[in-house]
Amino acid sequence: MPPKAKADTAGYQQFKKDLSEGNVGRLYILHGEETYLRDFYLGRLKKLLLTGGMEQFNHQQLKASEMSPRRLEEAVDCLPMMAERTLITVTDYDLFKAGEKEREEYARLFAQLPDYCCVVFLYDLIPYKADARTKLAAAVKQNGLVVEFARQGQNDLADWVRRRFRALGKDIDTRLALDLIFLCGDLMTTLIGEIEKIGAYAKGQRITREDIEAVATPQLDAVVFRMTDAIGEGSFDRAAKVLGELYQMQEKPGRILYVLSRQMRQLYSARLLMEQGRGGSQGLMELWGIKSYPAEKLMGSARRFSLKWCRRAVALCAQTELDSKSTGQDDRDLLTTLLLKLAVPA
Repeated sequence: MPPKAKADTAGYQQFKKDLSEGNVGRLYILHGEETYLRDFYLGRLKKLLLTGGMEQFNHQQLKASEMSPRRLEEAVDCLPMMAERTLITVTDYDLFKAGEKEREEYARLFAQLPDYCCVVFLYDLIPYKADARTKLAAAVKQNGLVVEFARQGQNDLADWVRRRFRALGKDIDTRLALDLIFLCGDLMTTLIGEIEKIGAYAKGQRITREDIEAVATPQLDAVVFRMTDAIGEGSFDRAAKVLGELYQMQEKPGRILYVLSRQMRQLYSARLLMEQGRGGSQGLMELWGIKSYPAEKLMGSARRFSLKWCRRAVALCAQTELDSKSTGQDDRDLLTTLLLKLAVPA
């Protein structure tokens, strides 16, 4: 599996600089997975531009269904009232799916945006996909800034988790913050709700592992990892209990099988790296495009399994996936049988 392409952070860093210096541009395209960050910085942009008590008048919000070059031009032509700037936000409008004539009109408009106006295209429910071959892409690059709000790096995210807990009057150490990220995922949008739940539940000032386990909602990958770990420790009963918990969480057997199969391939990769004398996590990070903390956990788990077991596990998962699609057997029965086979040492 090739690693994920690294996000282009140049636009994000420039956008933060623009806001901190109060030097807001005329055109921005905001997109990316990390909607928490997007909404946070959009809020800062609004505070900078919408002043003087006329926020409602100076902020025009355009829907994708009503967008056209003419409609945008009409919004741009509205002068600010009792303020220096106006703000126009356009949500989930795919610029590059517009007709050729419309794209040329947008390119012309972007080149002529007045200084008093700031146009922001927000991509929330649809992805932003630019066509670099078009004049429109060149106009966006020349006159605006494309800002991708990508998932944050592991260390930055752990620091942010600690700051959020401190804002609630709680403390959490870095290792436990990384455990929380591994358990609940690395999107701030999801983590903020988990942090608030844990902060409200915890009785003491210092957050404990018990506090997290009591109220946090784990992501599927983390629960499947617990099941794999139980198999590695020779505890089939605990592995079966974890599978039962997944069913109680209303997880579909097919989805569980997909995640389990991927984890078996990752363990096999980790074991192969160890056999080659590359026991560090860097090789696994590069191979799978994952961060250092989950890579370290996978390498630690792989030490419990032999290369032969890992190879057999990958084959068993592949056969189970094939049986699921071709035999008509119940997916729960197939998954239970797979777990029984995995519990047998190679």
